[in-house]
Amino acid sequence: PRLAIESNHDEKLFYQKLDKMLDLVANQLLDRFEIQAAKRVYNFPFLMGQGIWIDSDKLKPDDTVGEVLKHGTLTIGFIGLAEALKALIGVHHGESEVAQNLGLDIISHMRNRLDALSQKTKLNFTLLATPAEGLSGRFVEIDRKRFGSIEGVTDREYYTNSFHIPVYYPISAYKKIQLEAPYHALTNAGHITYVELDGDPSTNLDAFEKIIRYMKAQGIGYGSINHPVD
Repeated sequence: PRLAIESNHDEKLFYQKLDKMLDLVANQLLDRFEIQAAKRVYNFPFLMGQGIWIDSDKLKPDDTVGEVLKHGTLTIGFIGLAEALKALIGVHHGESEVAQNLGLDIISHMRNRLDALSQKTKLNFTLLATPAEGLSGRFVEIDRKRFGSIEGVTDREYYTNSFHIPVYYPISAYKKIQLEAPYHALTNAGHITYVELDGDPSTNLDAFEKIIRYMKAQGIGYGSINHPVD
């Protein structure tokens, strides 16, 4: 969301800022990888000495572990797509088809950049729909101090996780699933879509099953059904 706020409704500038941030974080991950890759098997006696990682059984105690760690992932995550869209065009993806298309363009852009990095470095760069419960509150607090209270962006106690429709926005379970599903295919490091029900779903198993089947039909990779408990 901060990148969108700083862009002041300029989508071209937003993508420039996004690319700059992706480069920064990718370089941080590569630096961290190089530091870890220089370690030796004896530094990780359980992970590397017990065959936990692919190909680790081929290494000797004094060997470096880069050839094994390359099987892992270098992941970049995001939060606050809804607030970023509000800052850019005044509506989030639950409110507008235009916003939904822009949201998919943004996340597709991020995924394409990471796929290109994977090809270039021969490492597994992936995109995470971050469930950053702590970070979502910390980031909005920092941005509110910096930019003030912006309606629909910094005026709440948290940024919305990943690509989720904001929890305060009235929307049917089926519509929420439909809108969030396309993002699952783009976030190959992990994702979740959940819906909130008014009552206990165990008392209406038919409705529960319909929601689960709809999630599957729409392409939800990981879904959850929640209900409030008094």
